[in-house]
Amino acid sequence: MSNKIQSLSGYIHEYQKSVNQPEKFWARIAESFHWHKSWDSVLKWEPQGPHVKWFENAKLNITENIFERHLFTHGDKAAIIWEPNDPNEANKIISYRELFELTCQFSNAMKAQGIEKGDRVIIYMPMIPEAAIAMLACARIGAVHSVVFAGFSSSALADRIIDCEAKMVLTSDGNFRGAKNIPVKAVVDEALEKTTTVETVIVCKRTNADVQMVSGRDIWWHDAIKEESIEHAAESLDAEDLLFILYTSGSTGKPKGVVHTTGGYMVYTQYSFENVFQYAQNDVYWCTADIGWITGHSYIIYGPLLSGATTLMFEGVPTYPHPGRFWEIVDKYQVNQFYTAPTAIRALQAEGLEPLAPYKLDSLKVIGSVGEPINEEAWHWYHDHIGKGNCPLVDTWWQTETGGIMISALAGITPNKPAHASLPLPGIQPIIVDAEGNELKGNNVEGNLCVKFPWPSMLRTTYGDHKRFKETYFSAYPGMYFTGDGAKRDHDGYIRILGRVDDVINVSGHRMGTAEVENAINEHPRVIESAVVGFPHDIKGQGIYAYVICDAEGVTNETLINEIKNTVRKIIGPIAKPDAIQIVPGLPKTRSGKIMRRILRKVASKDISNLGDTSTLLNPEIVEQIIIGSQIK
Repeated sequence: MSNKIQSLSGYIHEYQKSVNQPEKFWARIAESFHWHKSWDSVLKWEPQGPHVKWFENAKLNITENIFERHLFTHGDKAAIIWEPNDPNEANKIISYRELFELTCQFSNAMKAQGIEKGDRVIIYMPMIPEAAIAMLACARIGAVHSVVFAGFSSSALADRIIDCEAKMVLTSDGNFRGAKNIPVKAVVDEALEKTTTVETVIVCKRTNADVQMVSGRDIWWHDAIKEESIEHAAESLDAEDLLFILYTSGSTGKPKGVVHTTGGYMVYTQYSFENVFQYAQNDVYWCTADIGWITGHSYIIYGPLLSGATTLMFEGVPTYPHPGRFWEIVDKYQVNQFYTAPTAIRALQAEGLEPLAPYKLDSLKVIGSVGEPINEEAWHWYHDHIGKGNCPLVDTWWQTETGGIMISALAGITPNKPAHASLPLPGIQPIIVDAEGNELKGNNVEGNLCVKFPWPSMLRTTYGDHKRFKETYFSAYPGMYFTGDGAKRDHDGYIRILGRVDDVINVSGHRMGTAEVENAINEHPRVIESAVVGFPHDIKGQGIYAYVICDAEGVTNETLINEIKNTVRKIIGPIAKPDAIQIVPGLPKTRSGKIMRRILRKVASKDISNLGDTSTLLNPEIVEQIIIGSQIK
């Protein structure tokens, strides 16, 4: 039974059903999955707790819904296409049957090392097929996986191991990333000096680097699976059993372990994947994220594989060995759906059109954006030059905490509008509220974005700290999930995400979303990317400070700065004109591409005494350069 929406009227009909009778709606969607035992109730929701349970007391295994459910029809179909960092190295194409056998074999290997249902397993691996196999094997035996991006520092890794009391770490000898060879195993060794719970480390050979293997603790992946069977009966799990923990950086500095459970996450990721991307059998789908992020979990691994899709995993980076690498891969595999981040789009836009020239990109049917609001200039460049003006561009809004895409166009079904996430998916009830929590109804309203009713893939708690879960997500507006984002519903009823609410600047009593100012700055033809923050201003309360990356190094001339200010004045008005513009060589970003505005706010406020830990940034060296530049200014 297909749950794919196929027309705008179909979307409107489904959405109304999902709001009027949510339990009946989700029960119908869930019936297309394989369950060992059906649920006693579809939803139990206690807003005061807050506690939520979906498909209570149902029994299932998510990997049976990937493998056993598809093997008769999809056994020989490509499940994962793996493209290595180096285009001269051989790729791998793994069928559903092969992936099933590899998953079963590694499930047996983990069991042989003493891993049982409920044990936590850290996965600290590059983008190689074994990383996907590791996740699926954990799910098969009921172990809880926590993937940590294999670029985090040893202290960040240790923090996560300690918080979830992990019993096993799965890693590799090294990681090829662009021109770099990263010593992954050495980072694990250093992290484990600070932890006490890890009993076993399984190491996959990738770079053939010399690594230290600790006797009695470390075992090579190939040795671990050597004697193991390719058959394994899946563990029967409760719908509310933990599937994974994914850590996000917290405002307190201590990482938050976002908890996702099995049944609801399974139902929502498949449903959202098929509908947002309008995936059709035999399409080739590519999400460029890393599996260390929620995008990789939901839209490289679980959503696509539950749908019987062919999902592409890419080990490398968009500009290595040349800035046309993404487009080379699209043509090589005739990719139909392409899903990437605005950060990547802007970086490739800065390279100009020349890297696009050798490639047709005519296989693309859908292009997508994820991770942050996409500015209009990047939206148009992506739509016009990558989608050739023919592809729907799904600008997806969601979070680690939501588990799946919440607000987005459905490709070719619901309308596209530049830089607008657009409309909520069926089953999602977003609400815009004012500072006091009053709902702002109708169109042409702006406020804080909340969700007023549970959805199946929502986080259940923060690991080991339910009080923090409540305080972070449900205390600002009791009974509602507060996203932390501001949003605007325009005259057509489409939702535009304005960025984090703490990224709102109050200039002389006017509330202004930083994303809106950045969007205007980015319209200037010489601007590649910008980040805007507020800083204390004697007269206005807050002033606007803009950090701007331009298309030529060493550009600091006043003419350009004045041009940028005038661009903002023209697009938004004089009130939004930045008080200070600093031309910078780069912006401090997390590994997932988010700008660390906390650091930028401190620099703009001339408070650099405590910038916190910058070692986990993608580019920690940029912070010092920005500080020096601010002092010269």
